Amino acid sequence: MTQNQQILLASRPQGEPSAANFRLVEVPVPALADGQVLVRHHYLSLDPYMRGRMNEGKSYAQPQPLDQVMIGGTVGEVVESRHPGFAAGDKVVGMGGWQLYSVVDAGQPGLLRKVDTTHVPLSAYLGAVGMPGVTAWVGLIKIIEPKAGETVVVSAASGAVGSAVGQLAKARGCRVVGFAGGKDKCAYAVDELGFDACIDYKAHPDLKSLSAALKEAAPDGVDGYFENVGGMILDAVMLRMNAFGRIAFCGMISGYNGEPIPMAHPQLILTQRLKLQGFIVSEHMEHWPEALKELGTLVASGKLKYRETVAQGLASAPEAFIGLLKGRNFGKQLVKLI
Repeated sequence: MTQNQQILLASRPQGEPSAANFRLVEVPVPALADGQVLVRHHYLSLDPYMRGRMNEGKSYAQPQPLDQVMIGGTVGEVVESRHPGFAAGDKVVGMGGWQLYSVVDAGQPGLLRKVDTTHVPLSAYLGAVGMPGVTAWVGLIKIIEPKAGETVVVSAASGAVGSAVGQLAKARGCRVVGFAGGKDKCAYAVDELGFDACIDYKAHPDLKSLSAALKEAAPDGVDGYFENVGGMILDAVMLRMNAFGRIAFCGMISGYNGEPIPMAHPQLILTQRLKLQGFIVSEHMEHWPEALKELGTLVASGKLKYRETVAQGLASAPEAFIGLLKGRNFGKQLVKLI
């Protein structure tokens, strides 16, 4: 009988998560029932939203249950199928969680999707041509609605979402400015991704310094802002927002461990007539086909670049996840499981 390794949520973090909040177990893979598919995962996606799911409090989604497999996107290969729509050898993407194998009720729509790896690598379906890429597309195209000649700013610019936001905005004729942590990440955003400028927030310890850097990088002000971080970066951008600017709130990673996230100048929402909208990409499924078509075409043709940080083996997932929350990753954080 095949053995499956799983990582469960053992306890809820108080503040920053630690390896002690997780537990690795080994269980047998159950026999398939009619309509089910067995998937061997090749890669697991680690994403900031997982930190919020670890809390018990009310949020946009149900909390991750204790002593259950941690939630997470996966790509892999069907090894056994009792569903007519899937065959052994099919490459698939789904929400298999932090484990080596998953048994999926393939008849339920949306749980498992076949993907073509002819021109797009399998791992990219967890990043640029997956949930992060679609998140970038929906926030930029449907909320910020960029126009050629406008200035778009994005925080966490070298990450899986931010890097796609910047490249999609450049393709639409915008000036693009990023925020990232460290010289290497900023150089990557400008030299490889084509950003017009990138500000190393680690080099600017206070709001005055950060604001001055943004004024230099965005001399005509900011028309659209894609928010992944919150805190002082949001304050600096707010001070540069043009009238009728749009802000898409995707993430607030500066407060994921319970830190307060005050807003220094909320009056600017009124005086600049700003539109601020939070969004969860899973609530915009109607846009996924259009987004995936554009993202897949861009990646296959080499016009959308992305970077991956890959941890090896399921046991490495907790430390890799903790590192993700501290910004240690460069681009999309994955765990290779095979």
